[in-house]
Amino acid sequence: MAEPRCYFSLRSPYSWLAFRELSTQYPDAGARLEWLPFWEPDRDTDALLVERGGRFPYVEMSRAKHLYVLQDVARLARDRGIALRWPVDRAPVWEVPHLAYLVALRHGRGQRYLAATYRARWEEGRDICDRATIRAVGEEIGLDGDELAAAADDPALRREGVDVLLRGCRDGVFGVPFFIQGRGRFWGLDRLSAFVRHLGGLASAGPGLASDAGADLGADGDHAGGCG
Repeated sequence: MAEPRCYFSLRSPYSWLAFRELSTQYPDAGARLEWLPFWEPDRDTDALLVERGGRFPYVEMSRAKHLYVLQDVARLARDRGIALRWPVDRAPVWEVPHLAYLVALRHGRGQRYLAATYRARWEEGRDICDRATIRAVGEEIGLDGDELAAAADDPALRREGVDVLLRGCRDGVFGVPFFIQGRGRFWGLDRLSAFVRHLGGLASAGPGLASDAGADLGADGDHAGGCG
């Protein structure tokens, strides 16, 4: 059986909250997971995806959904005693933080990178698509900040990122956070405790999806890699 895994986005506040809860409430479960980034590709990454037979549909979030997410995340953070600071994304290129994660992972510091980058975005309100922010995160966790900041310029890392996105295609991922073990699929922060029970063998898996389910990333046509 494949390793249990979590698809996440550094853009998503729900991914951030799930990461925090796994780190604090369910650290044993969190340590077992393979953490895989899932983000909206820029033009260059999208072209590579198309070459490999993939597709990442993107539909802008409606105003009504956006307003709901603002209210919902503020409520969730308040209930958890977290001081939330909303970031402002200025011309975001999501390869910058997500490909930097792959660099940190190579150096054995993937979890430290996620903790520091989520904190920078959601608790300090910093722009994580700004290379200066990623450079500072790298230095904070004891890595070469310039290497992390330049990750999006590395063609080999771009190809590795496409491999991860295509893996999401095969796993049937359509939103984040998305948790998988075997045929069991669990989408969203509100399914986290059910996934942990499943991971511990306390609940039976649902019918799940076939391992090759879905030819696209984002099967429901919604904003797959963002807040949902």
